[in-house]
Amino acid sequence: MHTPVRRVAIAVAAAAMLPLALTACSDSSSKDTASDSSSASASKGSEKASPSGDTGTMSEPFGPGCSSVPKDGAGSFDGMAKDPVATAASNNPALSTLVTAVKKAGLVDTLNNAKNITVFAPTNDAFAKIPKADLDKVLADKEQLTKILTYHVVGQKLAPKDLEKGSFETLEKSKLTTSGSGESYKVNGSANVVCGNVKTANANVYIIDNVLMPKS
Repeated sequence: MHTPVRRVAIAVAAAAMLPLALTACSDSSSKDTASDSSSASASKGSEKASPSGDTGTMSEPFGPGCSSVPKDGAGSFDGMAKDPVATAASNNPALSTLVTAVKKAGLVDTLNNAKNITVFAPTNDAFAKIPKADLDKVLADKEQLTKILTYHVVGQKLAPKDLEKGSFETLEKSKLTTSGSGESYKVNGSANVVCGNVKTANANVYIIDNVLMPKS
């Protein structure tokens, strides 16, 4: 059996050890909490770093000809996006000859009321490549003009990736072909897309540097 003096010594020693044990316990708990907190922060950080949405889809207009499009107003990209395609084209100075042809053919309402179409729109310079006498003759022949203009329209919205190697039926009922990649595309192997992926209220527009002619 322990003597009274021995018991006192043991009690004093135990009392001295208790704060040390509590301190060690507290340190361990703090480290665990800090570790948990750090892990949670890292987890949140990696969540924030995760990409949201698909950034691989091209959505902006592209091509060297886009620089001639007005920066603001009804003829700008934002302005054209609010109007149906024939109206949108009429606000773009580079497409004035096309708009004249569309009016002569009586296709304004047809194009404006169509749903989800793609229009390959020749520039004024593209029409200027046609000898004036020939162009005047076509503009005066409503049936032939309608045939040519509807050959520039596909009855579905085409994204740039759809043009990489495509064959599409036009409203004229014969087919046109597209090829290319990135920001460089051709239509029927001869017309270059100079400003692509232009959005209007009811159509995707690809501005081209040649007038397309149906084979038949």
